[in-house]
Amino acid sequence: MTPDEFRRHGAELIEFIARYYETLSAGGGERRVLSEAEPGDVFNAVPPEAPEVGEDFAHVISEIDRVVMPGITHWQSPGFFGYFPASATFPAILGELLSAGLGVQGMLWQTSPACTELETRMLDWMGRAIGLPEAFLSEGDGGGVIQGTASEAALVAMVAARQRALDDRGVEETDRAALNGRLVAYASEQAHSSIVKAAMVCGIGRSNVRLVGTDGNLAMDAERLRAQVEEDARAGLIPFFVCATLGTTSTGAIDPLAEIVRIVRPTPSGGGGWVHVDGAYAGAALVCPEHRGMIEGVELADSFNFNPHKWLLVNFDCSCLWVRDRAALVNALSITPEYLRNTQSDAKAVIDYRDWQVPLGRRFRAMKLWFVMRHYGLEGLRAHIREHVRLAELFESWVRADDRFEMVAPRSLSLVCFRLKAGDGATRSLLEKVNATGEVFVTHTVIPFAGGGGEPVYAIRFAVGAVTVTEADVARAWEIITAHAT
Repeated sequence: MTPDEFRRHGAELIEFIARYYETLSAGGGERRVLSEAEPGDVFNAVPPEAPEVGEDFAHVISEIDRVVMPGITHWQSPGFFGYFPASATFPAILGELLSAGLGVQGMLWQTSPACTELETRMLDWMGRAIGLPEAFLSEGDGGGVIQGTASEAALVAMVAARQRALDDRGVEETDRAALNGRLVAYASEQAHSSIVKAAMVCGIGRSNVRLVGTDGNLAMDAERLRAQVEEDARAGLIPFFVCATLGTTSTGAIDPLAEIVRIVRPTPSGGGGWVHVDGAYAGAALVCPEHRGMIEGVELADSFNFNPHKWLLVNFDCSCLWVRDRAALVNALSITPEYLRNTQSDAKAVIDYRDWQVPLGRRFRAMKLWFVMRHYGLEGLRAHIREHVRLAELFESWVRADDRFEMVAPRSLSLVCFRLKAGDGATRSLLEKVNATGEVFVTHTVIPFAGGGGEPVYAIRFAVGAVTVTEADVARAWEIITAHAT
């Protein structure tokens, strides 16, 4: 493809994307939110063999509507209230385009200094924007890095925690595998499954993850954590890692970070286990000072993560991880074969982000973060979060005013969890009927319900997060929900 052909076809694709956004409308728009594709539809729409002779690219573009679009669930639709959002904005898309066009593989500082240094600066920008202590930024002993997902961030944090726990005990490398079985990790029973998966991947094992019970708000019960940590220590085990969640997947519950760090990190100078803060969803709200109470105590945590690609206008994937001691992360993940050695790295004059993650290679993801932060500014990011919180508060008020419904958990920022008082069967039927309209998509969860004696209940999750959503879209969703409830 020549540069001129690239210009022409690139313009066609930009036009396709712009047109696509114009067709996204919840109120009887051109596209149903949830794909109606059956298993195998897209697979069977593509020939079983690749073409022997290259095709005209205009024809390839023309096939998007036939092959791809029927299998797309429209995450950017203003009628999408199902999962936590997966943001996509035009500045982020353009940043992704430029990153792909430059074709950078930023495993080392040397392989593209701009890829590394722009990322370091963007993580400092974002860290300050959400109120992280200076200790987590690059000018001190800490620093930030962009991971693909919060799951990856949890894994590298756990690997670093394991390394530190064994280093602190002077365990020789040859003896470490045998001690993995004594390491114990902790998370709320409402925490994301990625914590258990991280333990599986790094050799700790799922049986050595303690899922701590929750309080009436479905947040981790700090006293239960304390009791479990003390019991494990008495049994000769090593409590080495705890995850505090800011915004659990089911209900958006906020774990009591300040209490957790006091239990796990008994002194400011260290000691105890590694505290990882998973703010994948709720961390975005920290750009607004009024929500920063949830990170009281973060100065004693070891790592903090949130996903701008969820709720802060950056497209997937972009998960920001900060550590208070970058040496702990690098010591756990660094390995330097001869073919990667270079003068700057050997002199320790630069950051090599390959040592901050599981893969060797990495994309220029900081580009889209740079574009988004400069285009919207911090004022724009705060306005985005505040409007979604306002819309969720409005929706919550409608739920509480209708005596057919009840809340099953406190509203968490832009997430509302509710059900029909008629019970699980009625609530499940309501969800199915609402989604069948094609105008709205909501999801469910099954959670302990304090008002029902602790028995698990089926609830609807209504997550306000689409970049395109307006008050009219939320009102239309409530109209559909109440009509089918009747």
